[in-house]
Amino acid sequence: MSLPRWGIVTTVKAPVEQVLAFVAHHLALGPDRIFVHLDDPETGSIAALEGLPGVRPIACDARYWRQMRGKRPPAHQYRQALNLQRVYARTKLDWLLHIDVDEFLLAEAPVAPMLAAATGPMVRVEPWDALHDPQAPDDIFRGRWFRRALRPGEDAAGLMRLLAPYGTLLKRGILGHSAGKCFFRTGLPDFAPAIHTARQGGVQLDAGAFAPGLALLHFHAEDPATWRARLPFRTEQGAYRNLPELQAFFQTATPETLDDFYRVTQTATPAALAGLAALGMLREERLGLWEKVAGLGTG
Repeated sequence: MSLPRWGIVTTVKAPVEQVLAFVAHHLALGPDRIFVHLDDPETGSIAALEGLPGVRPIACDARYWRQMRGKRPPAHQYRQALNLQRVYARTKLDWLLHIDVDEFLLAEAPVAPMLAAATGPMVRVEPWDALHDPQAPDDIFRGRWFRRALRPGEDAAGLMRLLAPYGTLLKRGILGHSAGKCFFRTGLPDFAPAIHTARQGGVQLDAGAFAPGLALLHFHAEDPATWRARLPFRTEQGAYRNLPELQAFFQTATPETLDDFYRVTQTATPAALAGLAALGMLREERLGLWEKVAGLGTG
């Protein structure tokens, strides 16, 4: 019996080197195709990606959206979902994984056999947030320390002490999403995949438990300058828009309080690393993204 064929779908608006890092890392995992939807096709990523085996760059320009929807949807979350659903409806692959340009899949074993063993419509991957590490070596994404969210049934008290006084603001103890991302089995009737889960017959499905042997490294806030620059958008329209307590905090906090929040919750201080390690919530990974991009031979 042949192994399932799988691919990755992403919608990106990022510097060329980050797009190439995403592609280079994931090509090494053996997908049959990576569909890169360029939300800003003027960045030069199209030229950088063309000719890479297994990579399909798609320019999401005015013509693309005119053919898809008549006009470009204003919400980036909706554009992501539409791009995923377009590929899902057309693909001949057996599985699709939907992730963002700042998310990097890790697999302890070849992915295709893992998917072959799955019985449900989705395979859910646990997210690990990157911490800011001032001592990290230069890389396209520099974080090397990652922490996961609280898992069901775990005692939150130790983590809340470590993150005090800000821990209660974080959903399950991390700033990035705690829901994870999913591989979606293709060919299912009336099935609509989305950013974190899917609907079938109009009913939202339970994505199930996180799959063993898989992890998703999420560089949501490991760069303090980039995080601060994106904070207004994320608070109003992005990742924090549906988290009212966190949203209110970010809208009213002084610059000094924001600096302290970031130091306590997002920085790989010795105390944070020791505390997270004691809780079993820490991992170290070195992705070597510059080297992987160099291996693409793109120049």
